[in-house]
Amino acid sequence: MPNYRFVDEPDTLASALTGQAHLGVDTEFMREKTYFAQLCLVQIAAGDEIYCVDPLTDSSQDAFWKALLARDWIVHSARQDIEVILHTTGSMPTSVFDTQIAAALLGYPAQMGYAGLVKELFGVDMDKSHTRADWTKRPLRDAFLEYAAEDVEYLLPGFERLRERLEAKGRLQWAREDSRLLLDPKLYDTGAEQALDRLKGARNFRGRKRAAAARLAAWREREAIARNRPRQWILRDSALLDIVGQLPTSARQLAAIDGVPAKLVARVGQELLQEIAASASDEENYSPPRPPSEAQKALLKEMQARVKKCAEALGIAAETVAPRRELATIILSRSDRSRVFSGWRLDVIGNELLAML
Repeated sequence: MPNYRFVDEPDTLASALTGQAHLGVDTEFMREKTYFAQLCLVQIAAGDEIYCVDPLTDSSQDAFWKALLARDWIVHSARQDIEVILHTTGSMPTSVFDTQIAAALLGYPAQMGYAGLVKELFGVDMDKSHTRADWTKRPLRDAFLEYAAEDVEYLLPGFERLRERLEAKGRLQWAREDSRLLLDPKLYDTGAEQALDRLKGARNFRGRKRAAAARLAAWREREAIARNRPRQWILRDSALLDIVGQLPTSARQLAAIDGVPAKLVARVGQELLQEIAASASDEENYSPPRPPSEAQKALLKEMQARVKKCAEALGIAAETVAPRRELATIILSRSDRSRVFSGWRLDVIGNELLAML
């Protein structure tokens, strides 16, 4: 097991972090009972030291976060880690290098886990027995802290090995470009405007019902954010879809729908009915996306074939070059605003796909 130091006075660590060129960073968080993930532990590899930092302490943290966010981070599959830190501090790190992204550009599976990569690079089997630990409880058990420390133990040496291989293939800049995309604030936008896209089963609604689904999904998102509770705790998808299907006009009709709690109707029933009523004026603006035409289907198939051929030549997964969903979005939107048309992808496949459009 790795040697580590538990730190419950984060600001005392600021000077130790400032002198490091790279820091390996990981987090532990909980989100089962909340809308926003709750940051519970920050693990940091700095040189030969590993620190497990308690962000739930009452001690000052300003200097710690200032020093940490200013460093170059080495991370693995960091999107959720960045999201929880952005919510906690209001800021993102200055620079990140994601080892999952780097590994994919060397031919490893696109979504390779940290334990799998450590096994490949160092032949070490990692202990994953505490994946479901409750990280909010204090004091944290030694076994939990050892598990957490191991999650950053191999980040810095793993980065060095991946960097050497990427440089040999001329792909180090590719990895830096793709890692930088993780710092786009739009990735972490949880606004109510996108709520309809997250409502499974709403795809086929048309007109008034689609407008009602959009309004109710947005209402639920705002309510979940305000109460910091999972959206399914506010109102389950199945119940929301049933409301849309029936479009009730009274509290009695609303309460009669399966899965709609009586307490919810008593507390916010009138708000829900107002959203349903207001959807009548939105009807013309809500129609489901048109299904792809035969020509578009053929174009998607041909694009996938070109991407597959390109990926095989590079020795990486087609998903790493351009996932099918991304290609479909390009075709349906007729837009060139995609990562496929920038950076290293533009040269290896983007220009070819643009010509096909």
